[in-house]
Amino acid sequence: MPHLVFAERGRLEWRDSLPVALQGDGEAVVRPLVVGRCDLDVAFVNGLMRLPPGSPIGHEIIAEVVELGADTKFKLGDRVFVSAQISCGECGPCMRGATGRCTSVPFGASYGMGREGDFGGGLSDRLRVPYANAMLTPVPFGAHPTNLIGLADMATDAWRGIGPHVARIPEARVLVIGGMPAVIGLFAALMAKACGAAVIHYVDDQIARREIALREGIGCLQFEDVEPATYDIVFVAHPSKRALESAFAAVAPAGQVTSAAPCIDGSPILDTAALYHRGVAWEIGRPDCRGLHDGTMHAWSCCGFDPGIVPATLVSWEDARDAWASDALYVVASRD
Repeated sequence: MPHLVFAERGRLEWRDSLPVALQGDGEAVVRPLVVGRCDLDVAFVNGLMRLPPGSPIGHEIIAEVVELGADTKFKLGDRVFVSAQISCGECGPCMRGATGRCTSVPFGASYGMGREGDFGGGLSDRLRVPYANAMLTPVPFGAHPTNLIGLADMATDAWRGIGPHVARIPEARVLVIGGMPAVIGLFAALMAKACGAAVIHYVDDQIARREIALREGIGCLQFEDVEPATYDIVFVAHPSKRALESAFAAVAPAGQVTSAAPCIDGSPILDTAALYHRGVAWEIGRPDCRGLHDGTMHAWSCCGFDPGIVPATLVSWEDARDAWASDALYVVASRD
């Protein structure tokens, strides 16, 4: 069974893997149909985030159910979103929605990220889903998977930093500092528009990404134009000290800062006394993919959030190897 693995910086390979089979009740085996290249995959391929050589890659997955164990609520042939993170749905963190911190599996266990557990990657013929009822979400009837693949993973990151906060802050002013993770930053700006933020500003040094935002009526700024202590919600999709320092300088009293990535060029210098008096909240870490997916689907079905606004390069399954290492903004591999 072939699957795509990370070989070395800038290079991936198709290699054979062991057969996948059910190992107990409550499980499913799925056949990936569409896989999106997450911004994290870009970091893996470019060597910005560590992925051990030989690790399967791909975790933004829509698949077809091909085998089922007992006590599952799905049926053969169902098309489903597959949670990137392995989660049981029953432990304490899962019950709180922290599905990326499930205690029933090795910490951080996921598809396609080189984590413990050997669960494989999305660019493969088969995947075992150990907790089918908890990890799978039906694809809405009539919707084409290639149009919705962004909802599987990256949009959950955008939702957690935008959706709940816009809902609790009337007339919210939102700042998105984009660049890398590139798609997640654009998703965050589009999520803010869909959720009804009063003001949305987007910072990015790449013209092509700014043009996408501008076409959607989102204002674009340079770093030096961002007004201090102004924004109720700041979403940081850039792994630099400068970006995070700018975010904390820009956030208003009682505001929220969400980081979609860690700083990779050192630790930022923060004025903690000023942040203390302003009462700023900061969330950093991986999104809880399954725990946040219902909110993401609400944004799509009820608010008009459309991941397809960010243009994707659609490639065949066989061409995923080269496409994953390309400089395209977003890549989607499909079997159809």
